[in-house]
Amino acid sequence: MLELKHISMEVEGAKEILRDVSLRLEDGKFVVITGPNGGGKSTLAKVIMGIMKPTAGQIFLDGQEITQLSITERAKLGIGFAFQQPVRFKGLTVRDLVELASGGKLDEQKLCNYLIDVGLCARDYIDREVNASLSGGEIKRIEIAMALARKSRITVFDEPEAGIDLWSFSNLIDVFRKLREVRGGSILIISHQERILEIADEIVVLAEGRIVNHGPREEILPTLLSGSETCQFCPKQEGI
Repeated sequence: MLELKHISMEVEGAKEILRDVSLRLEDGKFVVITGPNGGGKSTLAKVIMGIMKPTAGQIFLDGQEITQLSITERAKLGIGFAFQQPVRFKGLTVRDLVELASGGKLDEQKLCNYLIDVGLCARDYIDREVNASLSGGEIKRIEIAMALARKSRITVFDEPEAGIDLWSFSNLIDVFRKLREVRGGSILIISHQERILEIADEIVVLAEGRIVNHGPREEILPTLLSGSETCQFCPKQEGI
């Protein structure tokens, strides 16, 4: 179980980004954090991973305080992170990255299965270099394949839908549905998209650096729709 207690985050010369945020992520839960742009969602994700350090508050994993632990130390404890804009690695192949994520060599069948799970033809991608020739949607799916191989206890995705086309987005939804069904670990997604909110166990609404609502999807999602056909926080993107 991951627990945040009274987390605040200030940036020098800027306003307070997170304000007294307390949140508990139970094992095996699929949780989506949503809210208006600039509300602190991505900052909270980075604080959980250790990319940013909070100016106040504590973070615990199974009762052990991890507030001051590095990204590497948190990764060893089983926390994984997928960036909003995935990094491209010149000179490394898809095979290299998935095996790095898994912690060792993989037989061909297992490697192929990870790529198939995210909707990629293994034959076309295994030995392909992860560079500018890949689309945003392809990079996102490769990153999710890495998350599958990593088998993290907690995987944090920061706006996985950002910058991808409609076809890739639809496939991402299918991948997250599968993750929800077959993974024993917890999944935390930062997202505006209603289709991702619809498959969550719990929804957290973060606005102006504070949690303003949190509960089961069945309770929270209707309050976000508010009579509209789309979530009030969803960006106006054609086709999504």
